[in-house]
Amino acid sequence: MAKRYTDEFRRDAVRMATTSGLTRPQLSSDLGVGLSTLNKWVQQHQHDDLMSGPHEDVEKENTRLRKEVRLLREEREVLKKAAIFC
Repeated sequence: MAKRYTDEFRRDAVRMATTSGLTRPQLSSDLGVGLSTLNKWVQQHQHDDLMSGPHEDVEKENTRLRKEVRLLREEREVLKKAAIFC
């Protein structure tokens, strides 16, 4: 039967694998986890990081910036027309 690890243990293992500076074989040996298992956890974590995150915030910011760009372009056109009469 396969050994079960808690989500917290997996997160800590991934954090250590990505930030500790230890090699993955050395870390997997220290943690008592198979190297392929540790590699799988790290890959899943990287995929999860790409799929999660503040996408909604980015979309809101993009919408706000598009409105601002449109307004600035309109203001620029008005100022160009005003400059002709001065």
